[in-house]
Amino acid sequence: MSDWDGSAVARLLGTAHPLIQAPMAGAQDAALAIAVARAGGLGSLPCAMLDAVQVEAQVDAFRAAVHAPLNLNFFCHPEPSRDPTREAAWMERLRPWYREWGVDADAAVSGGGRRAFDAEACALVERLRPEVVSFHFGLPEPRLLERVRAAGARVLGSATTVAEARWLVAHGCDAVIAQGSEAGGHRGMFLATDPAAQVGTFALVPQVVDAVDVPVVAAGGIGDARGIAAAFALGADGVQLGTAYLFCPEATIAPLHRAALRRADDAGTALTNVFSGRPARGLINRAMRELGPLSAIAPEFPLAGTALAPLRAKAEAAGSADFQPLWAGQAAALGREESAEALTRCLAAEAQARLAR
Repeated sequence: MSDWDGSAVARLLGTAHPLIQAPMAGAQDAALAIAVARAGGLGSLPCAMLDAVQVEAQVDAFRAAVHAPLNLNFFCHPEPSRDPTREAAWMERLRPWYREWGVDADAAVSGGGRRAFDAEACALVERLRPEVVSFHFGLPEPRLLERVRAAGARVLGSATTVAEARWLVAHGCDAVIAQGSEAGGHRGMFLATDPAAQVGTFALVPQVVDAVDVPVVAAGGIGDARGIAAAFALGADGVQLGTAYLFCPEATIAPLHRAALRRADDAGTALTNVFSGRPARGLINRAMRELGPLSAIAPEFPLAGTALAPLRAKAEAAGSADFQPLWAGQAAALGREESAEALTRCLAAEAQARLAR
């Protein structure tokens, strides 16, 4: 069993506790990261949906509020190749809903709303010098990754299989986040292609621990101290939690998403690609039920959400979450509504007590 007080993850990250707040694009800003950092965990900022000015403002807010390590998270997805035939088929599939909701079919916005890590993002890291940089969907090209490391950042990457974990370590990761299939939000898959073959957290973690020689962070389906202690018993040196923090007032999720989380149960989520083009776990709603939840015609990531955007806006204005991605993991029912600082302190204290038994 890994040791909490001597955790390799806490030493690597420079935090009091080996707890990482998952970066959740569109669901948080600096306030959540600040609260977690104040309690001794690693606060994270998702950057894939922000421009450079926005990232810099969020980092400035964090630095002004707390003296603690900060994680900036970026996506490393390949640039999508436009397929007019596929996009037309997708639009045709959505057309009945456009008519139902009285939405102009020409109202779809362009682009996918998520940027891959590039030279501009790398220059931003060099300027802001975060203590930690984490990547989803693999890693950037070696030249850019070397610049990130030269800026002084510890590098973390998400793996959904043992092969991905080994690849991340071979290409320069200081620690691996073993993301089990229970996790909410986007799967970090980059070598794996079959969502049905994704491994659960508590099968994945010990196999990754055995396969790599860097610290391993468990992620997915961990919602309380019992899950944290179990991850440590399986050899993890740290834990990353996302859905648990969505219940906190610092989370910026929409009221409809918050209400859906309060109704969550163990069987209420599924993996879907209909909102972005990549598999991601969320609470089941109409779009997921009627389009998939996994659709063969969904455009490549991150383009699938383009045609859904005007439908989502119209439905949300009418109080419906039919077309809204309600990202959540399978342990959402364990969530408790308290401040992120209080939650982090409670999780740390309760986990330590369990591990000391």
